[in-house]
Amino acid sequence: MGDKVSRISVSVPSDLLERFDDHTQRLGYQNRSKAVQDAMQSLITESKWMCTQMGGGVGAIVIVYDHGVKGLEEELTDIQHHFSETVCSSMHVHLDEENCLEIIAVRGKAIDVRDLAQELKTRRGVKQLKLAIVTP
Repeated sequence: MGDKVSRISVSVPSDLLERFDDHTQRLGYQNRSKAVQDAMQSLITESKWMCTQMGGGVGAIVIVYDHGVKGLEEELTDIQHHFSETVCSSMHVHLDEENCLEIIAVRGKAIDVRDLAQELKTRRGVKQLKLAIVTP
């Protein structure tokens, strides 16, 4: 990062900001700006790898979603069927009255895994998606 600093304004739900502040404090960050910078850098690093990686890999996509969103479960399943060459298996876990966890084992080209993750995370009701890829 250079010497030049840009100031930005970001709108986030207050409960997300509260949880973010709690975690950054527990992790020892001295200020919110440094935590946001690290989160941004992490996002850039991960997405850059996924955009440039051409080889194969195996891994998992972990999703937390609101099962109360009408049609979401069917939509997530349909997307997985569309990527049947990439999806090896999936597991569904009921977390509580509102939230479900889906763990999807994947194998294939990085570009296909990236496209699958992108399709899943943009659906209304998907609260969080984390992709973990390893190369065999």
